[in-house]
Amino acid sequence: MSSNDGKKRVALALGACAFAGTLLYFVVGGIGNNLVYYWGPTEVLAAGPKAQGASIRLGGLVEAGSIKKGEGSNMSFTVTDGKKSLPVRCTSVPPQMFREGIGVVVEGTVARDGVFESHRLMVSHGNEYRAPNDPAAVNLKKLMESTEGLAPSDKK
Repeated sequence: MSSNDGKKRVALALGACAFAGTLLYFVVGGIGNNLVYYWGPTEVLAAGPKAQGASIRLGGLVEAGSIKKGEGSNMSFTVTDGKKSLPVRCTSVPPQMFREGIGVVVEGTVARDGVFESHRLMVSHGNEYRAPNDPAAVNLKKLMESTEGLAPSDKK
């Protein structure tokens, strides 16, 4: 084995170690800055000042009578977990399903005034489809008649 081959192997090993070290730094060191915690109002209020500035997903129900529309897409409402409530200021456009009593997840942080400032609002809902209870709501015969003529016909 020549000394050139030995030097190449040492350089390759050092390069691999440097690459692995850099990768480890970004994976382990940067992960804490990118974590988003999921809390309810009770946990956020218990954290006090530690919750300020932290990226948090706040989950709970929209309290009845708490929705107040502002200018543009700005609005405020209160999220509750049944024990505690937390006021929320939201700057995102709410989904169509957004209403009082529905489960929501808002992403943002707690401001100095104790209000949760949200830049993302998501509605949580079940993944089960339920047919309408009112049989008159879906008139199957009328629906089928409305689709006649849309499919290519076998008859010519």
